[in-house]
Amino acid sequence: MKILFITDNFYPEVNAPATRTLEHAKEWIAKGEEVTVITTAPNFPHGKVYKGYKNKLYQVEYIEGIKVIRVISYITANKGFVKRILDYLSFAFSAFIAALFIKFDLVIATSPQFFTTWAAYGVSKIKRKPWIFELRDLWPESIKSVGAMEDGFVIRLLEKIELGLYKDASKIIAVTDSFKENLVKRGIDANKISVVTNGANLGLFKPKEKDLELLNRVICNKEAA
Repeated sequence: MKILFITDNFYPEVNAPATRTLEHAKEWIAKGEEVTVITTAPNFPHGKVYKGYKNKLYQVEYIEGIKVIRVISYITANKGFVKRILDYLSFAFSAFIAALFIKFDLVIATSPQFFTTWAAYGVSKIKRKPWIFELRDLWPESIKSVGAMEDGFVIRLLEKIELGLYKDASKIIAVTDSFKENLVKRGIDANKISVVTNGANLGLFKPKEKDLELLNRVICNKEAA
């Protein structure tokens, strides 16, 4: 299967979306799938392009077997509501255009940020391929919660678009049970929602023998207290 994944953040960035998508793609490749990631030049969180990269129209590299396509976008620091929206929208537009020229069987978009799902929705319609909404945060509800925008016409419009995307997606992968409950209460079919919680790669960790000296020191300190 040829999987197309759209994400604003990817390795060598080290925030949660970048790391999570890298690990997912590595697992899919290990299972024999072909994975292409559309992202932008690494710049998170300061809005400065990492050394060795440029904010170019289109560039390709391969990372651990993953074809990574980096497209141009308006880049800004992770602060300031208006500038971040411009950042998100510009990436979604560039990702949509790039995706039109890629052969895939399935497209996945991760949210946040929310506008990546717009790109996936659009290209899925043109290519007539299924798409998956990976739900990592409820947006625009989250921007209301932090007071970035007041409830009003714009928020209500975005919520209608949000619900439309949920209904259109072939599958929704939610990170928590509460997200699934929220969507079901709002009329989304529970059968199309799967909950896959965050986890850890246990291969990176192994138990160590107890440090008896440290343990005795702690016990002595407790007794002395």
